[in-house]
Amino acid sequence: MAHTTSGGTMQINILAKAAMTFAILVGSAALPYCAHAKTAAQDATQTEPWVSTAWLASHLHDSNLVLLQVGEASQDKAAHIPSARFVHLEDVAATSGKLSLELPTAPELRQRLQGLGISDGSRVVVYFGNDQVSQATRVWFTLQSAGLGTHADLLDGGMPKWRREGRPLTDKSTAAAPQGTLKPFSLQPTVVDAAFVQAHVRQPDYVLIDARAAVYYDGVEESGADGHLRHGHIPGAHNLPFTDITNDDLTLKTPAELLALFRKAGVKPGDRVIAYCHIGQQGTAVLFAARAAGIDAVLYDGSFEDWTMRDLPVER
Repeated sequence: MAHTTSGGTMQINILAKAAMTFAILVGSAALPYCAHAKTAAQDATQTEPWVSTAWLASHLHDSNLVLLQVGEASQDKAAHIPSARFVHLEDVAATSGKLSLELPTAPELRQRLQGLGISDGSRVVVYFGNDQVSQATRVWFTLQSAGLGTHADLLDGGMPKWRREGRPLTDKSTAAAPQGTLKPFSLQPTVVDAAFVQAHVRQPDYVLIDARAAVYYDGVEESGADGHLRHGHIPGAHNLPFTDITNDDLTLKTPAELLALFRKAGVKPGDRVIAYCHIGQQGTAVLFAARAAGIDAVLYDGSFEDWTMRDLPVER
């Protein structure tokens, strides 16, 4: 990754990198770490991982559009963007295991996504209903993990921006989605485990990012698995709260602004980020920001819940 030597060069590099695909550099416990480098020519053909409300309004009736509203069950009968289908985190998460939130197996995830009407030719747009930005990025991250990254995006500003602009809403239930058709796939190498974090947290070119609020990172409030609550963070981690990726109105910050957040958190050009949070939800907002800023990143899916369950060390 090239180092910048001036403000102009940095801006060029930022714009070139802002559209990098979500090629995560590390695998699961059974997969070795490997780089998925993209050439500048390839990067130039990609787009930012979000769409505007204006874009969605003009594509709302596209036959291949799958629009997913993420939120709590209580929102299911509330006003929503026409044709939106409701999705909750449990709809696209593993149903077994000790952890609160994990990626399902590839066959299970394929079945879940097809049930939402997603096919190989679908264009999927995910949006949050109220202020659940990290829930929406978790669904987006799951789509990336399924290999659908080239045609899955977040709606910038979500429902709040759509509503502020006076765009159409409905409280009529969306018709049940026809079963989608997805080719069998393998999960992309988007997550790592505690052993990988331990092995790489102090290594050059790796930066561990804690996406939780500062009160948890600093140890003012405790966090962790039930019966294993701890004060502090994983040793060597830097803090970049997930809420920092958006403006006050929940619209996304620009790629340049997101890159500045990572630089402030200690991420240098060429560094690779490992993100974690409480249970693997808020950390996906940091991964989303990394994608936009052209930074290679991966999620410690078990996050602090798994770390404390294993009784691993923390620091304050």
